[in-house]
Amino acid sequence: MSRYRGPRLRIVRRLGDLPGLTKKVANRQTPPGQHGSTPKKLSQYGIRLQEKQKLRYNYGITETQLIKYIRQARRLKGSTGEVLLQLLEMRLDNLVYRLGMAPTISAARQLISHGHIIVNNKKVNIPSYQCQPKEIISVVEKKQSRELIADFLKLSKSILIPPNISFNKENMSAVINAVIAREWVKLNIQELLIVEYYSRKV
Repeated sequence: MSRYRGPRLRIVRRLGDLPGLTKKVANRQTPPGQHGSTPKKLSQYGIRLQEKQKLRYNYGITETQLIKYIRQARRLKGSTGEVLLQLLEMRLDNLVYRLGMAPTISAARQLISHGHIIVNNKKVNIPSYQCQPKEIISVVEKKQSRELIADFLKLSKSILIPPNISFNKENMSAVINAVIAREWVKLNIQELLIVEYYSRKV
């Protein structure tokens, strides 16, 4: 299943607030569609499917990518659900978004693929790059790149940067101190239900 390119507010109305997908706020709170005003009662499968879709749309990943992350999380120590969220939070595109360098994760992905971001003074154009503690994320020394990201930073003054990252706005450089804790994952989601959803599929 490919990455979603359709109307984002439609997804927000169906699944709830997804900060990584869009900054827009829906005027209507009812689900989309002709019968949106009369919401259906979801089955147990439907509830788990909805939680999985929240994760996919917020982080902008495909079904294949999510299955790979599930398998990787199972191999690592700790709660599979929490480890899964940590893996997604430590993606380079998500960290660029969490620093306020981009308004959404998809915008952060575009900045990375266009070569505006460097990690440890090396250009990285892979949005899914898995960052590690002690790595340094910064902006290339180009006027165009720095002006573009400076504009995004002005618009994101109210963003709370997770405590596992030290960010210097003046030189646009951030140091990853540690892996993010669960309470700083700003997404209303029940990760255990996602693990249960994939328990028979993976």
